[in-house]
Amino acid sequence: MTDLPSFDLTGRTALVTGAARGLGRATALALAAAGADIALGLRDAKADAGLVAEIEAMGRRAVPLQMDVLDLKQAYAAVDAAIAALGPIDILVNNAGGGTIGPVEDFTEEDFDFTVNLTVRSTFFLSQYVGRHMIERKSGAIINMGSQAGAIALPGEAIYCLSKAAVSHMTKCFAVEWGKHNVRVNCVAPTFIRTDGTAEMLSDPEFHADVLDRIAALHRIGEPKEVSGVVLFLASDAASMVTGQTILVDGGWTAR
Repeated sequence: MTDLPSFDLTGRTALVTGAARGLGRATALALAAAGADIALGLRDAKADAGLVAEIEAMGRRAVPLQMDVLDLKQAYAAVDAAIAALGPIDILVNNAGGGTIGPVEDFTEEDFDFTVNLTVRSTFFLSQYVGRHMIERKSGAIINMGSQAGAIALPGEAIYCLSKAAVSHMTKCFAVEWGKHNVRVNCVAPTFIRTDGTAEMLSDPEFHADVLDRIAALHRIGEPKEVSGVVLFLASDAASMVTGQTILVDGGWTAR
C-alpha cells in the first residue's frame, strides 16, 4: 500500500496555552478531534467556558491548568501537572500572547515589558522547559503562534510587531538546535482572524474595509479553524520534514 501522510494524533498529548478562547480554543478542539488528549493552559483554571466538556465529549481527556504564562513558576508547575495527569507532552502550542496599541512615541517601558514578556519570554522559556522533556524522549513538536505582524509593520503596533518577529526568528533558532533530537519547531502567523480579541477593531467599518483590501488575495476575514488546521498539520506526522518554518495564514496580505 502507498505510504500516505497521517494527521492522526491518537495516543499523543498536547499542551495549548491561552486555550480559553479564540485561536487557543480552536486549536485545542482541532487537536482533540485528531485524537490527542489536551492539557489546557488557562489564566483561570475554573473558567474553561465548557471546553473540557466539549473535548471529553469527543472521547479525549482534557485537563484544565492554572497557567498565567507571565508567571513562569506557575507555568512550570502547570507543565508538571499536565505530565502527571496525561503523560509526556508530545505537542506544545505556545498560543498565549498579546500586546498594547499606540503610537511609538507614547509607549512606556511598562508597555514594552508587558508585551515582550507575554509574547517572547513566555514562548522561549516554556519551549525550553517542555523541550527538555522532548529532547530526553527524542520526539516532539512545538508550534509557536506568531502573526503576520512579525513580517510587516502595522501602525500603532510597533511593540507587538517586533515581539512577533522575535517569535518567528526564535522558532528558527530552536529548530536548528533541536532537529538532532527529533524535535520540530515551527510557527504559524495569522492575519486578522474573527475572534473575541479582534472583534472591537473589526467593528470599525473603516478599519474593517482596510483589512479586507489588504488581505489581497481572498478579501475576507479569517476564521479560527483556518489557523487551527495549520497547527494540526505541523503537530502531525504529515509535517515530519517541516521545521524552522513560519507559515503565514494571511489570505495573501504579505504577497502584495
